Order: sequence, then structure tokens, then C-alpha cells
Amino acid sequence: MALANQKGGVGKTTTAINLAAGLAELGSKVLLVDIDPQGNSSTGLGIRPDKRKKTSYDLIVDGADLQDVVLPTSLDRVHIIPANADLSSADLEIMANEKRSFLLHDALRRPEMDAFGFDYILIDCPPSLSLMTVNAMVACDSVLVPLQCEFFALEGLSQLMLTIRDVRRSANPALRIEGVVLTMHDSRNKLTAQVEADARSNMGDLVMKTTIPRNVRISEAPSHALPVLSYDTASKGAAAYRALAREIAVRRNTVAESGA
Repeated sequence: MALANQKGGVGKTTTAINLAAGLAELGSKVLLVDIDPQGNSSTGLGIRPDKRKKTSYDLIVDGADLQDVVLPTSLDRVHIIPANADLSSADLEIMANEKRSFLLHDALRRPEMDAFGFDYILIDCPPSLSLMTVNAMVACDSVLVPLQCEFFALEGLSQLMLTIRDVRRSANPALRIEGVVLTMHDSRNKLTAQVEADARSNMGDLVMKTTIPRNVRISEAPSHALPVLSYDTASKGAAAYRALAREIAVRRNTVAESGA
């Protein structure tokens, strides 16, 4: 599952980290693939820059072995392929490769991946519709779109949907939209209510039932290199991401609706 939105600051990486943690709490084994040159998912899960000897850049550009790039995190059942600034030049470096859109797809489907036994692979995309994002969409089954509850939120969504359509036509016919998750949701704010109403009116059931609230604990957690589920397990933010993980797991039949 790719987490994508070309607009920055929408809660994409925060959602990637906390969804991974939530799915792991439900008993799934999760791999988070960081393909954002900022490497925020890696930092947010406690992978210091000096520990990123091999990264998603090495996997995609140089064909590094999976065993060298998949790292454990402090969370049970959560592993990561980290990223760093090397990825900033990856688009240019793979442009001449005739399989340039399939490099991540092929890397994640090597036979040695089976030995890890992952139930979910989440891909944290860069905040752009770059060749790296296209690689993620070709590699994945579905796209989860974090959408912030702000005035211009829906405007940028159309270009992302066009990109998904183009990838579906050309390289990954089975690609689907997992859903749109509303982030930075403030139920006391009229604008939030308007954005939510517009989103549900335009996209119907594609909009997840779960919304992610504005919550200071969600904002504080990355500075402690933890998901909010670990940083403040009783917070509203943690409860929301648990609910999102369950909603996705139920949709995908990986956990019973009344399960643990």
C-alpha cells in the first residue's frame, strides 16, 4: 500500500508510521518502505542517519540485497527500509533505465522477500508526483491518500487521481484507491466540517470512516522517535490510528471486525 499525496504537510509520514504500528498491534508483520528523500519515516521510527548504511536508494538504483536494507525497529513486528538524501537524485539516475517504473516493484517481489513473512508493505512516498511515486504505485496494490482538512485540500487531489489513472492504464491495471483518510480533523471547526462534507459528497465510500484529529501528542511523538501509539497510548491520536488500522484490516480481511 502506497501512502501518497503530492502536497506536503498533510500527515502522510505520520500516517505511515502510525498505521504500521496499528497494524502490528493487530498481529500483522509490517514493512515500511521509506522512499522520501527527507527520510522522516526512518527518523520517526528511531533509525539514526549513521545506521542507514544501505537504504531504499541502494535497493532501487543499485539492486542491493533485501537482507542488507530491511532493518528492525523498536516496535515488535515492524521493519523498515530506510531512506536518506541520496534519493534526491534517484529520478535522474534511473531515467535512462527502460524498466525505470518497475524497479521497486521488482525489488519487493524477489524470492527472498518471502522469508520475511510480511503481511503488509507500506510505502511512504515523497511529497511529489515523481518517478519514485510512480514506482510506488506500480509496486503496490492500492494507494491510501492522507487529505488534510484545509481549504485547498481537494484541489490537489485531482492531479493525484489522474496519476493513479495513468498508472492503472499503463503499468498496474490492478491498482486501486485504498481510501482517503482525513487528517488534522478539528470537529469544532466549521471549515473542517465543510471539507469533510465536500470530500464525502465527491468521493463517497472512498473516504475512510476514521478521521485523524489535530492532537498535540501526534505532533510530539516523532521527536521521541516513536509512533503516537507508543508515545501516548491513551491519547485521542493513538485511538484514531488504531481505528484506522482496524478499518483497513477489516476491509482487507486480515482481522475480524470484532477481533483483537
